[in-house]
Amino acid sequence: MKEGWCSFDISEPNFRPLVVIELAKGTKEETREWLTKRIVDKKANGGAQLLVKPLVTENDDQNIYLVGASHFRLLLGAEAVGLVKECNDNSMRTFTYTSRKTFKDFAEDNHNFLTMAECQYIIKHELENLRAKDEKIIPGYPQAKLYPGKSIVRRLLTNGILVQIFPLHDQEELKKLRHTWYGRVKIGYQPLDEIRCYFGETITLYFGFLEYFTFALIPMAVIGIPYYVFAWEDYDKYVMFATFNLLWSTVILEVWKRFCAVMTYRWGTLLMKRQFEEPRPGFHGVLGINPVTGREEPVYSSIRRQIRIYLVSLPFVCLCLYFSLYVMMIYFDLEQWALDYHQENESNFSSLLLFVPSIIYAVVIEIMNRIYRYAAEFLTSWENHRLESSYQNHLILKVLVFNFLNCFASLFYIAFVLFDMKLLRQSLATLLITSQILNQFAEAFLPYWLQKRHKKRMKKKMFSQKTDTDLSLVEQVSLEKEMGTYFGTFDDYLELFLQFGYVSLFSCVYPLAAVFAVLNNITEIYSDALKMCRVYKRPFAEPTASIGVWQLAFETMSVISVVTNCILIGMSPQVNALFPDSKMDLILTVALVE
Repeated sequence: MKEGWCSFDISEPNFRPLVVIELAKGTKEETREWLTKRIVDKKANGGAQLLVKPLVTENDDQNIYLVGASHFRLLLGAEAVGLVKECNDNSMRTFTYTSRKTFKDFAEDNHNFLTMAECQYIIKHELENLRAKDEKIIPGYPQAKLYPGKSIVRRLLTNGILVQIFPLHDQEELKKLRHTWYGRVKIGYQPLDEIRCYFGETITLYFGFLEYFTFALIPMAVIGIPYYVFAWEDYDKYVMFATFNLLWSTVILEVWKRFCAVMTYRWGTLLMKRQFEEPRPGFHGVLGINPVTGREEPVYSSIRRQIRIYLVSLPFVCLCLYFSLYVMMIYFDLEQWALDYHQENESNFSSLLLFVPSIIYAVVIEIMNRIYRYAAEFLTSWENHRLESSYQNHLILKVLVFNFLNCFASLFYIAFVLFDMKLLRQSLATLLITSQILNQFAEAFLPYWLQKRHKKRMKKKMFSQKTDTDLSLVEQVSLEKEMGTYFGTFDDYLELFLQFGYVSLFSCVYPLAAVFAVLNNITEIYSDALKMCRVYKRPFAEPTASIGVWQLAFETMSVISVVTNCILIGMSPQVNALFPDSKMDLILTVALVE
């Protein structure tokens, strides 16, 4: 890889391509010249002061550019974004160029002081902070309006002139990471520090949480196996397991906070100052003055946004929740039909038929969750939130409310309305196992298979071309720009959130839930690692100090788990026998335990 970089640029042997910019085909020459000039211009002139080179291919379209930066420029960028590094006295401090020699492992000729992920994050920050000065339009595109302070990259994206910006893989480092991460089957910890150096903190925290949650499930699984074996037919002997369950669901999240804080302190992100958040690319409005920054930018009435939320989004979500409950009642009708058929025929076929309604319902739940996700994204985008954090919070709230009701309403109905523990165990097992199989297929195996097919076609195409440019670099960029885009950890955390719900809410009546969760998570670690390294383009690193709003989501589920398990304990015959005369005493005791 390094050989390719050096041979690619002879005039500047230190030029190291870190980020790829792909413009739309047919982009006008004056637009390309203006953009590249703004990228290489000095900071004093409003530029980013980066290095940029066109990637010359056989087509000679010059719509792909490679962006890098000098070591000196990257160090100044590290100070600008507020990176925190370890000092020689083992303390953690915000990096400054003037005090650079006080930081551990720093040397003027050590180009590994900043990780490649940090360098790419710095370049992304500089590109996103390229702002219009006196320009009123993007040269060559009169319809693409600009105003002083407007992000040039965001305007290019929204007008379709800029197709994508993505960081390049380092093939040598990726090969090493793949070998230590998932290249061989082993029982042990993931190389989180290496993952962090390559992919950044946000993705590493997800894998750290996945690993931690898997280890936390092991005590539940170890207790669950003998509990399942020796009390299989006695559905009422779940008091001890439920007691352990409600303690477990609370303790593991508190321990994770400490574990997370230790990691992020070591990485320096725990102490990083939060960057001022810019308006998200999809935000639109009339031009006005931002009262905080004093800059001219789009302004949108918060009253109009609230009207959209409460008069359109909220009724739509309620309608979807009603539809989910309607589908649930159809499922119970199917369950009753299967049970009646089994009682009439008493055959092997009728016994298998008892599981069919639950399997169908599990598949329908997954389909409804995915369709609703698209609708929620459209609605949240239509609400026109100014900040990305606000957009994400509203989207997560919509998705979590629907997914919680869609996945768990039937279990609550069986447990607290039908009081049928046998059906609860069967439904929980079917929903959990079916959802895990579907998720593994849809999120890992199918994308990997499609990417493998596409890679073979692209390699044949590249070898058939003749070009004087470094073939390895051209081939790499051509392959990576066609790879899928990783849109973040949203779906991954959502899957863990639902799994946590299945295990913490009702696993006392199906103790093997934790066993299946452990097995799923082990394969999930390997499939997600494969997905990050082989299926998707390399995502930009995003410094973070925690798993964000998902911590609150898991804690909310933990509270619901405590309430649910306490009620299940109160419903058990063993506890009811302790209060033969007064049900009010039983209710008060359960409430006190909660």
